[in-house]
Amino acid sequence: MHTYFQEVQKLLHLVLEKEYVSMERASRVIVERLQNGGVLQLFGCGHSHLLAQEAFYRAGGLVPVRPIIIEPLTLHAGALNSSKNEKDPEIIQSHAQQFNFHEQDVLMVISTSGRNNAPIEAALLAKEQGIPVVSLQSLAYKVHPSRHRSGKRLEDIVDFVLDTHVPVGDGVLSRFGMQYGPASTVVGSTMLNTLLSQVIEKMADQMDVLPVFESTNVTSNQTHNSSMIAKYEGRIDF
Repeated sequence: MHTYFQEVQKLLHLVLEKEYVSMERASRVIVERLQNGGVLQLFGCGHSHLLAQEAFYRAGGLVPVRPIIIEPLTLHAGALNSSKNEKDPEIIQSHAQQFNFHEQDVLMVISTSGRNNAPIEAALLAKEQGIPVVSLQSLAYKVHPSRHRSGKRLEDIVDFVLDTHVPVGDGVLSRFGMQYGPASTVVGSTMLNTLLSQVIEKMADQMDVLPVFESTNVTSNQTHNSSMIAKYEGRIDF
């Protein structure tokens, strides 16, 4: 009953040991660019898109966060279609307007395998425009070649790699030769919120009012949230 918890705890301890410095370095770049008017854009397909949404309009979360929503790549548009479309080499170019990069933005690409066309093309699109890119992926998948025409995997393109250390196949448990107990979402969410907390803590040293959302389910006049939305609504569709 507790085996899944134990396996996830092992992964989280490994991530803390191996990836904290990388998250710290990425957080410094994000802070610098946010302070110069940028926003953090997040992109993922299928279940990875859930993490892009996790960071958006979040109580206790960073305000200047924009999920990139490409409907054919989301689960609610059809799980089988999402999986198929992630491998389409043309889908990002046909939805390039959804990225809407400004000079000081940062892109985070979330892709457990790091081998499919859509996340790689998203990273390349950002790099072509001079936007730094952070990946959230599992380098355990390096044994599987890229599906991209360049032959490059996601980690070959981005500026910062945050490795979830999730095993190939995602499941941390197995029986009868089948893996189960997927860990990429829980580990990815923990890493994402660690990174954003590092960003917030660094900004706290230089600001009087933090760009953090207050919960709408507490007794408050919500003036803080309203002012935050007014500041960023030109870039982010709240």
